[in-house]
This record gives sequence, C-alpha cells and structure tokens, in this order.
Amino acid sequence: MYRFLLTPRWWGINVFAVLAIPFCVFMGSWQLSRFEDRVHSHRQQADRAVAAETAAARPLDSLLPVDQVTSGRQARARGTYDTRHQLLVPDRTLDRKASSRPGFYVLTLLRTDGGKALPVVRGWLPGDANNPADTAKVPAPPSGEVTVTGALQGSENVGTSGVQSGGGLPKGQLGMISAASLVNIVPYPVYDAWITLGDTSAPLKAVPPAAAEGSGLDLKAFQNLGYTGEWFVFAGFVVFMWFRLFRREAEAARDVALGIGAGAGVGEGERESVSAG
Repeated sequence: MYRFLLTPRWWGINVFAVLAIPFCVFMGSWQLSRFEDRVHSHRQQADRAVAAETAAARPLDSLLPVDQVTSGRQARARGTYDTRHQLLVPDRTLDRKASSRPGFYVLTLLRTDGGKALPVVRGWLPGDANNPADTAKVPAPPSGEVTVTGALQGSENVGTSGVQSGGGLPKGQLGMISAASLVNIVPYPVYDAWITLGDTSAPLKAVPPAAAEGSGLDLKAFQNLGYTGEWFVFAGFVVFMWFRLFRREAEAARDVALGIGAGAGVGEGERESVSAG
C-alpha cells in the first residue's frame, strides 16, 4: 500500500523534507542564539553603566576608541571651549522617546591640549531650537581652561534615535553628533566620540548616556526573536504538509486496494467490456 513512497515524485518530496526541516531548525536556533547574545550584552551593559557611575574618571585618550566596554565610562579632558562654534542639536528628548517633551541639546566643542576638539553636550533644554525665545535661555560656556568630566559616547549614525541626517538645518544647528558631520563646520580635527556632562548648570538638564550600539534590547533584538518563531513555524509547516500528502496518498492507495474509488471503477468497466466482447 505504501509503494507510492518509491515513486520519483515522492523521492523528491522526501528529499526536500529531509533537507528543509533541519535547515529551518538550524536557522531558528541561530536566530535564537542571536537574541540571547543581545540579552546577555544588554545585561552586561547595564552592569557597566552602574559601575561607571561610581568609577573614577579616566583620561579621554585611554578610553578610545569607543566600544561596548568603554561606552558610558566617565572620561576626563582638559581644554578651552570654542564659543564661536557652539551648536544646537534639535528635536531631542531626554529619554529618547518620541512621546517625550521635545527640546534640543547644547553642544560646545572643547579644544583639548592634544590639538583635537571634543564635542561636549553640556545639557538639554526644552523648546524649539528655531525659536529665539528658547535659544536665548542657553547659558554661555565657561571661559578659560577647564577640565570636563562626562559619560563617553560613540559617534552617532543614521540609525541613532533622533538623528537628522538629511541636512537642511539652519546655521548653528547639528543633526548628528559625529566627527563626520563636524568636519565641514570646524577648521580643526575632532575626536570620533563625544561626552555628555553629568553636572550641568541651570537651566540645562543633564543628558543621560545611551547604551552602546548593538548592546541593548532594540528593534533588531526583537526581530531576531520574531525570525526564530518564523523558522520553527516553517519547520512545522513542512512536517504538516508531508503528513497531509502522505495521508492522502495512503488513503487513495487503500481505496484502490479495496476496489473503490475512480481507479477501481475504471478497472471494472474495462473488465465488463472485455467480457461483452
């Protein structure tokens, strides 16, 4: 009754199922491992953030380049604020949620003793960076040589929340905090990093450091979890369709063996014609 399994058609079906099911299980397991790695990285980053709050500040150069380990660490730099190149970063919120109160960052470049400039986010103000009444509240940076301490952050990119990468901003505004976006604004080299001050002067509010890229439970992490479910569903679908086809073929073969069904009817008709002849 199961001789149909030896037909070329069923050889193809069986080979496909034998290859597809392990492949789907492997891909689902791989996506799950990616999600688990991101969860583990998120926990590590949270532990580092707690430790960074109490750790002593280290010289800036000793923490570069910024990675998942050094992001959020307290960095220290000495230099002079460039008051001619103070910039506003519009449409930013303190907790980086779209529903939060809109405002803007106040960014001033610190000309360090090493020659490079360090972008320093001195704080956040509510309001519109295009409104003179709101921008008039921005306090002037300290004059003379200063030592600043803040949480180290990596340069932003087009995928960072709140970034405006399309350009078209008025003079004195910056859409993305990065060395690449500052290269045409200032006439000196800039560190591929920035810091956000924890100690600000009123009316500025401190901007909390963000988690390092790829270390948080962001949309990509939950995409990995969704892909995990999809691959396992695909594997289950292959098994379901194989059994469904197998059951249909087995029932058809059984009907023929019992003398019922279309195949059996044709055979009887042929036999009657032969007898009549």
